[in-house]
Amino acid sequence: MACPFFMPVSRLDDGGWIHPSRLPLGAGWHGHCGAPGHEGIQPSDEEVHQLCNLGYASSCPRLPEDRSSDAVRFSIARDCGSQLHVWFVFESAHRPAGHGSLEYDISRGQWLSPHPDPRIQKMADCYLQSYLLRRIRPAVAGSAPGANS
Repeated sequence: MACPFFMPVSRLDDGGWIHPSRLPLGAGWHGHCGAPGHEGIQPSDEEVHQLCNLGYASSCPRLPEDRSSDAVRFSIARDCGSQLHVWFVFESAHRPAGHGSLEYDISRGQWLSPHPDPRIQKMADCYLQSYLLRRIRPAVAGSAPGANS
């Protein structure tokens, strides 16, 4: 569940997370703040690791007190080969606070139904990029489903 005010910019492959593919955007990301009055501010490395990429950033000094959600998460609802259906859920106080779906056409390389909020759309782009990298990455010895590692 990424912070709903986080604007991811570039993939953070050396973030030190134990399971980066389990992060809300499918990997760690560098980025900047999109909270009202703080747009473009670069969070510290610690904030990126502990707050921006994970959501529920109550200790963040830039987090607006009046907000509709604390975090947003994405998932692939359906992978039809050339078309992906992506679900998103906003959470507030660890409860659903809104949801929706987006569609992406892989053959055209474009969203058929983008999100109107640029931050949420950018997060969806990042989640999609992470998903597609895992989808096309060849299997590595010992990483087959059910393998103990």
